[in-house]
Amino acid sequence: MKLFQRRHFLSRMAAWATAGVLLAVAGCGGGDTSQAGKQEVEFWTMQLQPKFTDYFNQLIADFEAANPDVDVVWVDIPWADMQSKILTAVSAGTAPDVVNLNPDFASQLASRNAWLSLEQQLSPEDQATYLPKIWQATTLNGESFGFPWYLTTRVTLFNSQLLEQAGISEPPSTYGELATAAKQIKDKTGKYAFFISFVPEDAADVLQSFIQMGVPLVDDAGNAAFNTPAGKAVFQYWTDLYQQELLPREVLTQGHRRAIELYQAGETVFLASGAEALSNIEKNAPAIATATKTAPQITGETGKKNVAAMNLVVPRATDVPEAAVKFALYVTNNDNQISFAQAANVLPSTAAAVDSTLTEAPEGATPVEIARAVSANQLADAEVLIPALEDVKTLQKAIYDNLQAAMLGEKTVDDAVADAADEWNSR
Repeated sequence: MKLFQRRHFLSRMAAWATAGVLLAVAGCGGGDTSQAGKQEVEFWTMQLQPKFTDYFNQLIADFEAANPDVDVVWVDIPWADMQSKILTAVSAGTAPDVVNLNPDFASQLASRNAWLSLEQQLSPEDQATYLPKIWQATTLNGESFGFPWYLTTRVTLFNSQLLEQAGISEPPSTYGELATAAKQIKDKTGKYAFFISFVPEDAADVLQSFIQMGVPLVDDAGNAAFNTPAGKAVFQYWTDLYQQELLPREVLTQGHRRAIELYQAGETVFLASGAEALSNIEKNAPAIATATKTAPQITGETGKKNVAAMNLVVPRATDVPEAAVKFALYVTNNDNQISFAQAANVLPSTAAAVDSTLTEAPEGATPVEIARAVSANQLADAEVLIPALEDVKTLQKAIYDNLQAAMLGEKTVDDAVADAADEWNSR
């Protein structure tokens, strides 16, 4: 299908795209091979224009210079539109040849056989380019479907002045220490320690806490694995914090944006966020930024740290699989990943980058550079904690809805855990 046809199609697809689209992966792919024998690779990214327009234009120009038989057409999609657009494009057989998605959503389409399997496309040496735990996050049922790209590992930003007022010398490193600190902070300062969202449609921080506290979400058969004494303890942990008024009331109704607002207003001591958030805090709340320091991500007794990942996938129906794979490998090679990480204040997913200077803050480093080094030092142990599941949002909703019921006293913890497990198992 010609590019102008796809673009005309994209202008109409948002009106009728729905989450229930049946994915038909057969049909024409995104590649256009009509221009003087050249292969065309259509490349979709998520909301990287205009900030990184110059970067990608140069990246593409360099690739095309080394591969004169390939033309790369770059299309940047707004973040909020990507899921509906790629669902519709895959269904209609008009998908691009390389597309930027996160592992959670990519795995939902991987379960429908939408992506090219990389097992035969990449050599063991190619696969070893990437951090093993990040490579594993793009694997479903033994089939690898994604090229790991850029990463962020959350750090703990903390208001050192408020922490000192509370009489606490060091920020907590575990959830157990966090609960103790939350009570002391509330008693001494009247402030909340932190904000974490229990809204099912928001970030999966609470879901990740189960893994960090040693509770698997599903077993090998895909059934609920959290209806255990350890799983009940996690439900009880969050229920106690809420009922003891150590969490803001709006954790049940608002998302991560509210966490940033409260931190910038000096109403919370800790903010779990990426290093890049410091730049916005400096603009919006200079006094809070001055008091802000960085510590590693808070975790459970397992010591596991979560990483948020972006990857590239190649639709199975592409007309130009070799060119698409070559371009995806080029975008995600070590040199280009480090270059983009420096430009975007993110982290690369290549194994070689862990030993790079990214893990060391330079002399006289800015707060952002210090936070970035703390984040980079977590890379070797960080992993995508939520397993690749077709219905991961269904699982999150079942847990969050029932956890909210326990927090509000509408259910006992035991009933909430059992009901969440039943909802998932009977989906």
